[in-house]
Amino acid sequence: MRYIEVSIDTPAQLIDSRCEELAALGAEGFVIENEDDFKDFLENNQQYWDYVDEQLENAYSGVSRIKLYLMDDEQGEAVLSSILAAFPEAKHGYTADQDWENSWRDYYEPIEVGERLVVVPEWMDAPKGERLPLRLDPGIAFGTGSHPTTKLSLAALEPYAKPGTKVLDLGCGSGILGIGALILGADTALGCDIDPMASEAAMSNASLNAIGSDRLDIHIGDIIKDASLRHRLGCGYDLVLANIVADVIISLSPIARSFMAKDGIFICSGIIDNRCDEVRHKLLENGFEIVSHTQEEEWHCFVCR
Repeated sequence: MRYIEVSIDTPAQLIDSRCEELAALGAEGFVIENEDDFKDFLENNQQYWDYVDEQLENAYSGVSRIKLYLMDDEQGEAVLSSILAAFPEAKHGYTADQDWENSWRDYYEPIEVGERLVVVPEWMDAPKGERLPLRLDPGIAFGTGSHPTTKLSLAALEPYAKPGTKVLDLGCGSGILGIGALILGADTALGCDIDPMASEAAMSNASLNAIGSDRLDIHIGDIIKDASLRHRLGCGYDLVLANIVADVIISLSPIARSFMAKDGIFICSGIIDNRCDEVRHKLLENGFEIVSHTQEEEWHCFVCR
């Protein structure tokens, strides 16, 4: 089955009224692409990232348009004719139906990380060799292991995740760091994230690696603002992980040590080039010693004690 994709450049102030006109012509299921909305979204959610892909920004530069899709059949062609008569400036083309649910899998391959791990999409066989497979479902959201910050974090925790180790993963997302630490030999891991979906995602990935709730537990909440949550998480962790963004790491730097055992290690990543010195300064200001600093592309990772 093919679909007809229709795109109409539309001033922002006319989008609502034009959608009503299109609906009256038989169209439905509109997609609104607008540069101002995109910028507003970024500005109102700055705490979640320090970096936005340039291609994504360019894709929305100067954009204000309505997109819609019609079935490529007699009825769809009739609606298209009505739309083109009403809006001669409309552009249209044809797109083939695809197995969108599964076609994205073609882009994933096992990823070797550090010296001992290989991140394996759950539908693939683990490569032969001595590396320990960390199975992950990239389709359930959050980290997949391909981003430099995740690879830096997994490689950094490798020397410290050993029998007897108790791990705390702040901003756990898919659970990949805590699960990686457990596969490498750590005894238990506790994750925390502000997104309620993180619990299901992390525990689902844990089950792919035969890890149960006796070794991995997930809490949901804002660790910066919620003192009661910090109390519930407790202390005495040998390894504290934070692969987030610079602003959150800066906010964590005065409190991270309260979670750590006496000789504990704090690993923080997700730090873009232009925030690296600022994060380093805050870590040192809050009494941390930087044991190592690694970098991949424009991303940085600090191991501290």
